[in-house]
Amino acid sequence: MRGRSSGHTRGSRLSPNDREGPVLHPFDNQELHMDAATFAAVYIALYVAHSVGDHWVQTSCQSADKGKPGWTGRLAGARHVATLTATKVALLLPVAALLGLRLSMLGLVAGLGVDALTHWWADRRSTLAWLAKVTGKAEFYSLGTGAHAAHPVTSEGKPAAHLGTGAYALDQSFHHLWLLVAALLITTV
Repeated sequence: MRGRSSGHTRGSRLSPNDREGPVLHPFDNQELHMDAATFAAVYIALYVAHSVGDHWVQTSCQSADKGKPGWTGRLAGARHVATLTATKVALLLPVAALLGLRLSMLGLVAGLGVDALTHWWADRRSTLAWLAKVTGKAEFYSLGTGAHAAHPVTSEGKPAAHLGTGAYALDQSFHHLWLLVAALLITTV
């Protein structure tokens, strides 16, 4: 472990003679609790930063263009992911400093890199639509849009305003999964 002098590494087994006092569980130690607390703090910071970066920092142009085909969409997606990642760094680093979290540069680069790549991939929209289709979620993906049989309409039969779609819910849950992976990488690498 980084900066810790526990005398053993994660995954190594201590013989009964190496232990001090009774061990109730093989993972019942302060090092694991500190890792869990660090992971929780990192995940929460990333989650909040993701919400801020995806909804407040992302521009309307980035949001409208990132799903377009070709370089227009790719570059809009890259600009969005750049500002999103900057938002995550801007929130995570002060949290880590204030809480005294021990994070490695390699862990930060790996975690934020994986998060950025998967976020860009999903935000291309056609990629996430494909994933929804191959996992049997195509109907849910279209929920809340004119493509869905039960799309919301006004009493005049016109499209009704609503909050969210199936595509948005799947997009956010995909991002949350990769935030978890990023937090694990940041905490353990």
